[in-house]
Amino acid sequence: MSADSLFRPLASEDHTVHIEFEGRLLTVPAEVSLAAALLACGIRHTRESAINGRPGAPYCMMGACFECLVEVDGQANAQACLVPVRSGMRVRRQRGAACLAPWQEGGDE
Repeated sequence: MSADSLFRPLASEDHTVHIEFEGRLLTVPAEVSLAAALLACGIRHTRESAINGRPGAPYCMMGACFECLVEVDGQANAQACLVPVRSGMRVRRQRGAACLAPWQEGGDE
């Protein structure tokens, strides 16, 4: 059995979308994860450690390691390897720990 049918190119000219990364417009492959799209464009640094500022990048590509955290459309702590890429996304590196809104009084706990 040939393995050729198991592999396909990431994108063709007519199968791409546009996203913004750190204010820069990128043309990326469609129908892949955000992490794969960023890696395909040469983006290797997607976050900075909250402890020492060390750069992080996609590593496991399956949601286990949290090295690919980014901010997507203003929402922090998105695992880029689990987020499907879509046209118009605005992506920023996650720098340190994200500030999360405190629980609202009377909210579900």
